[in-house]
Amino acid sequence: MAAEEMNPRVIWANPILRQARMAFINKILYPVDFSPSCIAMAHYVRRAATLYGAKVSLIHVVDPVSFSGFALVARPVSEAVADFLEIGRERLDAFLADEFPVGQCSRILATGDPATEIARVARDEGFSMIIMPTHAGRFRQMLLGSTTAKVLNDADCPVLTSTHAETIAPRPVEHRKWLCAIGLGSSSERLLRFAARAAAQAHGEFTIVHAVQAGDPGLPIELDITEEIRSAERRQAEERIAELQRIAGSDARVRIAAGPVREALLEAARESGADALLIGRSPRPGALGRLRDLTYVMVRDSPFPVLSV
Repeated sequence: MAAEEMNPRVIWANPILRQARMAFINKILYPVDFSPSCIAMAHYVRRAATLYGAKVSLIHVVDPVSFSGFALVARPVSEAVADFLEIGRERLDAFLADEFPVGQCSRILATGDPATEIARVARDEGFSMIIMPTHAGRFRQMLLGSTTAKVLNDADCPVLTSTHAETIAPRPVEHRKWLCAIGLGSSSERLLRFAARAAAQAHGEFTIVHAVQAGDPGLPIELDITEEIRSAERRQAEERIAELQRIAGSDARVRIAAGPVREALLEAARESGADALLIGRSPRPGALGRLRDLTYVMVRDSPFPVLSV
């Protein structure tokens, strides 16, 4: 970087330099339930903390609804809650103490619905990212019963998840390549801005992938289609992506995939060699929800962790 760009006045006058210099990923919230999949996610938490120089806080939520009937009948509810909180505190303070020393990584103990409390703490305490596994390595068929699914729907900040934490290892820290799946709507601008800033902060790079629905679902999936066979729809997609990149201030490589959207995006992910897939969520929570069917599918079936923004 040129000497004048290192001048703070120049940095703050230039929005692109200012975004790159600001460490906007600086606090990671790591929900723990002491399960094997949760333990496996520790490697991804440490990797992300190293990439971004971020602080990590562990959170455990004691859910009174999960108490056994005997525990509630044998004594007053307040006593049962107090006992479970004491046990939870002891387990939380001892959990992964070597990987996340208590003196460096705070421990947060809460009570209530786990997903609600995780999203609330992340919002109230200004966390930049939540990192957690999906239950038992996969989403259950009824996703509304999944704590991870509820966090994905309720949390304001990006959420990194993995269905394969127990069976795959994270890439070395030196490998900093992401795949960013976008549509053509205005919400993709927000995703591209995030990807550009995250890549700048981590000194990494990302590739954009967009899937064009093929007219015949029986045709094979095509990646990096040559100019001679591109349809008008594909050319329009490239033009729109170029426009979004100009607005977002990014200059990433673009890959256009043709085929059924789900299969095309998953195929692009499998052969990309990336270490994370970035996808967008709707900014609107509530009845409509932040997630759509395609987002659930990508989180569930991606061959590597998914960062939902």
